[in-house]
Amino acid sequence: MKVAICYPPLPSDKGVPLLSQNRQFQWFSRPTYIFPVVPGTAATMLKAAGHDVLWLDGIAEELSPDEFDRRLGEFAPDYVVVETKTPVVKRHWKWIAAQKAAGSSAKYVLVGDHVTAMPDESMEKCPVDMILTGGDWDFLLMNVLDAGGDVSRYEPGIWYRDASGKVCSTGRFQLNHDLKKTPWIDRDLCKWRLYATKNGNFRRTPGTYIMSGRDCWHAKCTFCSWTTLYPTYRTRDPYDVVNEIEHLVKSYGVKEIMDDSGSFPVGGFLKIFCDEMIRRGLNRKVRIDCNMRFGRLSAADYRLMRKAGFRLVLFGVESANQYTLDRFVKALKVEDVEQGAKWASEAGLDVHLTFMFGHAWEGKAEIANTVALARRMLAKGWASTLQCTLTIPYPGTPLFRELAEADGLATLDWDEYDMRRAITKTPLVTEAEIMRAIRDVYRGFLQPAALWRRLTSTRTLFDFSFYYRGIRSLLGHLLDFRGGNGKGGAA
Repeated sequence: MKVAICYPPLPSDKGVPLLSQNRQFQWFSRPTYIFPVVPGTAATMLKAAGHDVLWLDGIAEELSPDEFDRRLGEFAPDYVVVETKTPVVKRHWKWIAAQKAAGSSAKYVLVGDHVTAMPDESMEKCPVDMILTGGDWDFLLMNVLDAGGDVSRYEPGIWYRDASGKVCSTGRFQLNHDLKKTPWIDRDLCKWRLYATKNGNFRRTPGTYIMSGRDCWHAKCTFCSWTTLYPTYRTRDPYDVVNEIEHLVKSYGVKEIMDDSGSFPVGGFLKIFCDEMIRRGLNRKVRIDCNMRFGRLSAADYRLMRKAGFRLVLFGVESANQYTLDRFVKALKVEDVEQGAKWASEAGLDVHLTFMFGHAWEGKAEIANTVALARRMLAKGWASTLQCTLTIPYPGTPLFRELAEADGLATLDWDEYDMRRAITKTPLVTEAEIMRAIRDVYRGFLQPAALWRRLTSTRTLFDFSFYYRGIRSLLGHLLDFRGGNGKGGAA
C-alpha cells in the first residue's frame, strides 16, 4: 500500500500553526516546528512492513497549497493520514472534501485528540473515510492495513464507513500495545532536519524529539487534551531509550534531544536512564530536555539528572492559586512550585514554566498572584524561560464538560479555540485584563534582576545564540498576546 502521512499547509494571516506533537495549539508569529513522534513511529512501522510511505509536512516545509497537492497527487496514495486538532479541524474537513471533489480515490484518515473526543462529528461533517481514536493510532493504522479490508479484524478504536456508507465503530480504543516493541524512528524517512533548528527549546542544534512514555504518569489534569489520547501511562525500556539516543548522536550528530513524554518516567526508570547516560559518556555529548511535574523529585534527583546530561526541565504551573490547582486536579501545592524550581535550578538545570490565564473562577487578585509568581521566579533565577497560554477547554477533557454544563463556554465554533481569544467565560475579569496580565509576565524577562542573571550565565556561543533567539521569541509572544479587542494573536 502507498500511505501518505501529511500536514496540509494552513495559510492564514493569524501566523504559523503549531500543530504537530502539540498539546496546546497556538498560532505563532515566528514558526516553531516540533518533530511529531507518533506519526514518525507510524511511518517507520509502515515502511518496515513493506509499505510505500510519503512524509509530507506542508507546514514545516513551508509549502504552498498547490505545491503540497501536486506532491501528494504525484505519489497517488491509497491512504492519506492527517493529524488534526480542534482549532483547525474545520479546515481539515474542507481540505478532505476538496480532495474528494477533485477525484481523489485515496482513503482519508483523521487522527488526534479532537476526533478521539468527537469521532461522530467528523464522520458527519466531512467525507473522511476513517478515524483512528486514541494515542496509539500508529498501531491502529498498521492493524487496518494488515486487515486488508476485513473489518472483523479491526482493533477497538476505529471508526469507518462500510460499503453502503454507513458509519461503524469498533468501540472504545485500548492502550494495550507494547511500547517496548516500537522501532526507532527512521529519521531520514521523516525528514527530521525540518524540525531540527526552528524550535525555541533547543539551545544546541541540530535537535530532535523522542518519547520514553505515552504520555503522563499523572494523567489527571482536567484541562489537558492528551489525557483524551492517553488515559493510561506506559513506558519504553530505559536501556532502549539510551540506545536510541546513542544512535542519534553517532549517526546524525544530534546535540540536543527533547523527550516529549507528558512527564518523563521517574523512579527506577529515571535512575537506570541516568546511570546509563553517565556510564556511556553520553552526558558529555548531548543535552536532554524533558517535561516533569513538581512535587515528585528531590534535590538529589535533579542533581543526578544534571550529571546525566539533562539541561532543560519543563513544568506546568498553570496558576499560583491553590483553589485553581485543586480544581484542575494538579495534585500540587503552590509551595512545591518554588521549592522544586529552586532545587532544579540550583542543580544547574534550566527551568521552563508554563502558566495559564483565563480561568472562569479567577478574578483580578488571583491573576495578580500568578503574574507575581512568574515574575518572581524569573527574578530569582528559578525559571530560565516561561510560556503563557489562555485556558482552552478542548473537547474530551473534564474541563470542557464542566464548562459546557455550566454555560461557561463563550463559543462552540472550533475555529475560535486557537489561543487568540478567551473561550472560557470570565465574569470577574475582561479579556483585555487577561491579555495585559500575560504581557506583564513576558515583560518579566526585562526585569533588571532577570537580565543580570541572563547576562552572567552566558558562557558560550551556544548560550549567546539561544538568548538571541529568546529575545526574538519574546517579541513574538508580546505580539501574540497584544489583544484586548477580542483578538489576542499575531497578524
